Amino acid sequence: MISRGKAGIFKPRHFADLTHVSRSALHHALFTAKEPKGFKSSAKVPKWYAAMCDEMRALKLNNTWDLVPRPLNTNVVGSKWVFRTKFLANGSIDKFKARLVAQGFTQVPGIDYSATFSHVVKASTVRIILSLAVLNKWNLY
Repeated sequence: MISRGKAGIFKPRHFADLTHVSRSALHHALFTAKEPKGFKSSAKVPKWYAAMCDEMRALKLNNTWDLVPRPLNTNVVGSKWVFRTKFLANGSIDKFKARLVAQGFTQVPGIDYSATFSHVVKASTVRIILSLAVLNKWNLY
């Protein structure tokens, strides 16, 4: 069998050419922004430390988790801080955003969990149910 690679047929690579893009403050801010990679480097900077405190405060207010003792012989899912700088359209900094995310890739199917399901409702289904409720209220059907 002759594949495209063996025949010397390759997809052309298209590199981004930014020379024709107009320079703006937002582009400059986006290309020069430096975000920390982990907790140690971000905890030393007051603006990122404040963003982490805001995230922890929001997680506590929403009752995101309950603190329980660690069961023996179980896999505990780790977490990681993710940092982003949010900009306004004129290139000025809007806010520093920190998120604590779970490292779900450490879970093993069948051992750490057996099934996953996320309840999703289509907007059209909600509209139909609401219209039926209105019709029922006015006894129109």
